[in-house]
Amino acid sequence: MSLDCYLDSVNIVDDFDTVKIHANLQSMKSRKLNYHHGDLRRSLLQSADLMLRDTGIEGLSLRKLADHVGVSRTALYHHFQDKNELLCALAEQGFHHWYQRTRQLVESATHDHHETFRQFFYHYIQDATTTPETYELMFGRAIWKQAQATPALKEIAYLCFQYQVDITARWQQLGLFPQEETTVRLAQVIWSTMHGLARLVIDGVYADSQHIEDMCDCAIRMLVIPKAGEYE
Repeated sequence: MSLDCYLDSVNIVDDFDTVKIHANLQSMKSRKLNYHHGDLRRSLLQSADLMLRDTGIEGLSLRKLADHVGVSRTALYHHFQDKNELLCALAEQGFHHWYQRTRQLVESATHDHHETFRQFFYHYIQDATTTPETYELMFGRAIWKQAQATPALKEIAYLCFQYQVDITARWQQLGLFPQEETTVRLAQVIWSTMHGLARLVIDGVYADSQHIEDMCDCAIRMLVIPKAGEYE
């Protein structure tokens, strides 16, 4: 079955404290560095990430980024042709972080699979709410609503959801979730639940950490089949 089928009800499937620098001309000249190709891209993304956190998507521009890093705009355009490519690259970083962190969590898990799922759920909420600007790029309208995702972004986004489908299937086999439910739909429901909670926190609807933890625990209890004798 193709991954497009997995994502058929998700919009993604359609295609899937920085400081304002007031520097004089001499100081700008001194900042022109001889970057290697990979080093420059990495530096651009690091600076763009800081600017994104400070000013949001609207305050990020290629001109400001070039000035911030101290390179010519010509050099910058070798890596990002426009703002959309830059935003997609930042979203890619977010997905790579999620994928690496989730794989590490799942593959280093003990035999307590209920606890592994609880950590998986909490890590998702933590990552989303710690870096909300990146999370907005990963799942928000700035890229996906306009069908402007780059091929590289689509690839890693699909990979991440496929991995969630895979681990959901494994958890079904281990008895955490009902085996009669379609794995893809179950993965989508889990994802939607985590995403909804994350958005409520990011948008400021909920700010009390105890309430957020209580909601996470409640959601986990509703999703997971209890251990034998747990509620007796």
